[in-house]
Amino acid sequence: MSTPFRQLHHICIVVHDLDRTAAYYESIGIGPWQDYPPLSEYTDLQVPNLEAFLGLRYKFVNLDNVQLQLCQPPELDCPQRRFLDERGEGVYHLGFESDVDKAAEQGAALGLTVTARGQRDNGSGFVYFDTRPDAAVVLMARKTV
Repeated sequence: MSTPFRQLHHICIVVHDLDRTAAYYESIGIGPWQDYPPLSEYTDLQVPNLEAFLGLRYKFVNLDNVQLQLCQPPELDCPQRRFLDERGEGVYHLGFESDVDKAAEQGAALGLTVTARGQRDNGSGFVYFDTRPDAAVVLMARKTV
């Protein structure tokens, strides 16, 4: 079976306070954390709430074998805010390196629904799949250039 979920790239954790959480991780040797590039760089977006998407704050750290991401959602309706309000802090999604267009096709063949999608002018992008009811987390495919 062809699947976009073979090469783990990152684990994304939704948090209440991005800076406090990053500082804690750094205090135990996990860092340095970097700001994620501006989400406004995505020019082709299909997201539930554009204002909320653009208000998401991310930091990331590259470890030896995987990237960790922290996400602080705005006080606006979006999947990450609903997750934080309903479940508290925790792993929101697993990100896999994959060709986004191919991942969307493979996901459809697997019966998965796309909940959000975005692409930058340089061809990098992401696609989120609605897998939380069955996989306990959202699965995401991403492409870097």
